[in-house]
Parts: sequence; C-alpha cells; structure tokens
Amino acid sequence: MKHVDTLIHGKHVIPVDGHGRTLDDTAIAVHEGGIVDILPSAAAKSRYSSEASYTYDHHLVIPGLINAHTHAGMSLFRGMASDLPLMEWLNDHIWPAETRWCSEDFVRLGTRLAIAEMIRGGITCFNDMYFYGEIAAEEVMRSGMRAHLGMIVLDFPTAYARDANEYLDKGLELYQHYRSPSRVQCTLAPHAPYTVSDGPLKRVAGLSHEHGMPVHIHLHETENEIAMSLEQYRCRPLARLHELGLVNDRLVAVHMTQLQDEEIELLAEVGASIVHCPQSNLKLASGFCPVQKLLDGPVNVTLGTDSCSSNDDLDLLGEMQTAALLAKGVAGDAAALPAHTALQCATVNAARALGIEDRTGSLEVGKAADITVIDVERIEAQPLYDPVGHAVYATQRSQVCDVWVEGRRLLHDGQLQTLDGERILTETRDWNKKISNGKNIH
Repeated sequence: MKHVDTLIHGKHVIPVDGHGRTLDDTAIAVHEGGIVDILPSAAAKSRYSSEASYTYDHHLVIPGLINAHTHAGMSLFRGMASDLPLMEWLNDHIWPAETRWCSEDFVRLGTRLAIAEMIRGGITCFNDMYFYGEIAAEEVMRSGMRAHLGMIVLDFPTAYARDANEYLDKGLELYQHYRSPSRVQCTLAPHAPYTVSDGPLKRVAGLSHEHGMPVHIHLHETENEIAMSLEQYRCRPLARLHELGLVNDRLVAVHMTQLQDEEIELLAEVGASIVHCPQSNLKLASGFCPVQKLLDGPVNVTLGTDSCSSNDDLDLLGEMQTAALLAKGVAGDAAALPAHTALQCATVNAARALGIEDRTGSLEVGKAADITVIDVERIEAQPLYDPVGHAVYATQRSQVCDVWVEGRRLLHDGQLQTLDGERILTETRDWNKKISNGKNIH
C-alpha cells in the first residue's frame, strides 16, 4: 500500500481535463502538493494509506477557480460611485479616491480582504492589476493562494510612481524577486491604450518578448475608447497595439466588448486570450463581449470579476452563470457558451492564458492540488441531475465549503484557515469610516 499525504473522496468530481466528463465516487490522491492519482474511491482505499482523508459524499469537486482579471487592492472601494458610465466613474470618483487614499496600508488590507473573499468563493488563483505589487505579493504568500501580479504602467503619476519608466522599474524589481517558480508570478500590466502612450507600450512589448511574460491590459472596453483612438491615432486600439508588437499569444485582453469580425480573426490567428467580465460590463453599460463568436474563432476565453468597485463582489461562480446566460442572449442561441465551456473559462482556459496550464486549471495527475469543493446538499441546490450544469446554473459561492492550493487547505467547512477573518472585518470597518468621513460616496 502506497502512502500519500491526503485522500479526497468526492461524490461528483469534475476534472475539466478536456474529456467533458464527470467522475462519480472518485478519489484524488495528493502528495507533496501535487495530484498523484485519480481513481475510484473503492480502489483508493485499498491502494493508498494517508495522513488525512476527507469524504465529500454529497458535493461537487472541481478545479480551483481562476479569476483572470481583478484589482484586489481596490476592495476597500467596494460599490463606490455606482450607476455611472466608465469614464465618469474613473475620472470623477475612482482616480480622485485613489489619489487621496492609495498607500501601502490601503493596498495591504484591500488585498487581504479580496483574498479572503476569493478563497471563500472557491478561487485559488487571481490575475491582478494594481499598485504596490510587492505588498500584494506578501499577502498572497501569507494566505497560501496563487496569484499573477501585474506590473502596472500608466503615463501619469500616482502615489506609487512618477511616470511610466518608474512603474516598469518597480515592476521589474518585483519580477526579479519572484522570478523562480512560486505561487506568485508577474505579468506586464499597461492599464489601457488611452492611459499609456506608444513609448511605454513599445517597452512593454520588448520586455514581454524578452521574458515571455503575459501582457494584461484593458482593451476595447467601450465605444468611447474606440472613438478616442480613432481621433488620436487614426486607428482602432487593437490595430495600434498590433503595430506596436503587442498582439500575440501573450496578450491577455480584458473586456473586448467592441469587436469586429476581422479583429476576432486576428486574435484567433495569433493565439491571444480574452478576459470576459460580464457583470462589470453590465453595471458600467460598457457593452457585450461576443463570447460565442470568440469561441468559434477559436479564441481562448476566460472569466474575471474586475474590481469590487465596479462589480461589488469577487464572485466567479456568479460571473460564470452571468456569462453563460448573457452569451445566449447576445448570440440568440440557447446553446451558446454551454455549461462545461463556461467552467473551462473559469479554470483551465484562464490557466492557459497565464501560462500555467501545466500546473493548475484542471484536476489531472501531475498538476498541483488546487481544488474547490461545493456542498450541494441544500434545499436551494436540490435535486441534482447534471453536475456540470448544476455548478454553473444552480450554485452559489456560499456553498463553497473547502478549498486547497498545492495540497494545503485554505478553507475548511466555510472557515478561513490561513487568514483572520474577524481582524480583516475590524480593519475594514475602520477604513470604511475613514473614507466615508473624508469623501462623499454616491
């Protein structure tokens, strides 16, 4: 009998391994942070002994969810300035609030709050774009989570940096510190075509090519963005980025609500990835990402929550359901973005976009034990006929009970294991009072 660290027995295991299957009464053998076997539970009991064994006899066991786009440090601005279009929301509310409040302490607590929320919602990895990445990295490592932290770039000064070169220089320091494989990795994160000029974008393209790093950028988010680009550059933003050498298989383009057929063809040809943020786009009335057209391209489509300040939560299960329903309405086709594809967007497709498909995103032998368990033995979640459809259409994040990253349990029976939830709540209330007393919040 072989010995392993952990055996996880699941009633319905959904591996998202490319075969479109659900494995019933199945065990996952975990040793030294990795998955070493997936086999029937009955066989596992006779083949393996373990330090710990967990049985989930009325649960869904899925790969840990990957939030492909967020701004974790902004969680302390949750719901600020609702019911406004993007540019008014940014120019008149969010950027002034960041100028006043953004600091190391703000980002530390905002990131910790976001991580706690994401773990409780079954998210094991997030792709971030915000200031003070070195502070965010400390919080990620302390929590046990996995993250890609964006080396943000802007033309204008903030509390974090004076200009584009200083943003990149600070980002490169972070990259050098976490260059060896770890739960923290870096991406290049120019904010958007309308906030970053050609010179810095060319430098980003060069660094991406040199280091093989993804480029994480807001792109084609609104009609206004397209109009501004046509007026200033005489071309659409994607064409401008293509000319600057940024449209390739390392591009992770966020939102993409304004797309022409030939642009979808280009994205498919180069192997770019798209992050669909349906709830944020709906709240800001930014437009509709043509998800089914992209999938038909075929283009790699992932899902992100965006920040708490534009979406109000970091609920990727909710995004999955919204994405699937919205895709059907936009395409006029009930078969658009079917459940299993939606689950792929929230797991293995995101891992592919970030270049970590060999490590996470699906439950397969040789990958890290990044696992989310969902309790479906509840009145609002019964009866169950199709486990995959259930995960997408009939599951809420409050049903997430256990979460592992690299075989380490971060959530047990809904309780955080590596973070002090009560302390986070107390410190968040203190910041809430401070910001409320210093700024009118609509």
